[in-house]
Amino acid sequence: MESIWTRTADLPRFQPLDGDLKTDVLVIGGGITGILCAWTLRRRGVDCALIEADRLCGGTTGHTTAKITSQHGLVYHRLMKEFGADAARLCWQAQEAALERYRELCREIPCDFEEKDNFVYALDSRAELEKELEALERIGAPARFAGELPLPFPTAGAVSLPRQGQFHPLKFLAALVKDLPVYEHTRALEWSPGLVRAERGIIRAEKVIAATHFPFITNHGGYFLKLCQHRSYVLALENGPDAGGMYVDASKTGMSFRNFGSLLLLGGGGHRTGKQGGGWQELEDAARRYYPHAKVTGRWAAQDCMSLDGAPYIGQYGRRTPGLYTASGFNKWGMTGAMAASELLADLVLGRENPYAGIFDPSRTILRPQLAANVLESTVNLLTPTVPRCPHLGCALKYNPQEHTWDCPCHGSRFRSDGAVLDGPANGDKPM
Repeated sequence: MESIWTRTADLPRFQPLDGDLKTDVLVIGGGITGILCAWTLRRRGVDCALIEADRLCGGTTGHTTAKITSQHGLVYHRLMKEFGADAARLCWQAQEAALERYRELCREIPCDFEEKDNFVYALDSRAELEKELEALERIGAPARFAGELPLPFPTAGAVSLPRQGQFHPLKFLAALVKDLPVYEHTRALEWSPGLVRAERGIIRAEKVIAATHFPFITNHGGYFLKLCQHRSYVLALENGPDAGGMYVDASKTGMSFRNFGSLLLLGGGGHRTGKQGGGWQELEDAARRYYPHAKVTGRWAAQDCMSLDGAPYIGQYGRRTPGLYTASGFNKWGMTGAMAASELLADLVLGRENPYAGIFDPSRTILRPQLAANVLESTVNLLTPTVPRCPHLGCALKYNPQEHTWDCPCHGSRFRSDGAVLDGPANGDKPM
């Protein structure tokens, strides 16, 4: 299940931590968020170190579709309804700033960066597209309606933003990480103020950034209520057409399209982790139907943390954790989310003002409709009398026949058949 990114990038290797360490800031997690945070801090003259439980970019970062866009589905109409027009505008501006930062860096880093228009399409209803277009226009985004799309099925049109981006994420990160103080195969086991206990040493750090995809410290922040996780799947097709842009279904259950070189990347088949979904079979059926002459040359899957209200959680981990920060809940848009998080968290670490701190504050209200669904899912699976059970909070695990894993429907932890952790928040312990 190796992605085209992991097949075609040469990430440097780093030794594990063996002994104690002292640093001003410790970053936990070696995906794109953690690497960008460490790189940004170093650029600002901060003494920092990064630890990763396995290999760099071995999780979602290495299995993304790597679209860099401010257009995160039909999200701005929702954000305007939840937070108001000013807050929705701030969210968009944060993503636009992140996109521009990628443009600047990718001029110096050979990582196959290309500017492409982005399209969020609907299959049958134009009403939601019009609401989103109105919201984007109100906050100042240069959105337009596109009626004719080069997709292999009819649509009701799309909302489009120009000059977005796509790239090779691991080539990009390989250039950033080579000069960072990194320790791979170093799992963080426990946090207390000023101290992190790892497997083979104690790390003393005044400030800590938990960039672990799903925040792994369970007794602070309430992330087991605020987040759920979704699986999504990708096929790489040889002899597929040039899509001429980046496309994603507004419903979040349909397909996405983008090209990389001679390959068409077809995404979809998604579902909540631990639930049944179409997976690769759905994509293979679509490929045979729409692209009968194409050949599957790769397949992989990714996992994304979904917030309650459509905005990520970036900031102080919990109300009683001064010096501990996190970034999560990017809602399938981790490329711009990670860049925005790196700038915001660097400002917080240094005690500087940041215009986006309020809208992304992890301590904002959790009274959203998705909260009830998350609580219900957890309650049902906590009461399900089956084994094995997740070591995180004890939910019943479900077998995933497509990926041959045991997955947690409550919070998204995943395990190989031998019990090894594939995805958190479970943190190294085997199923019970």
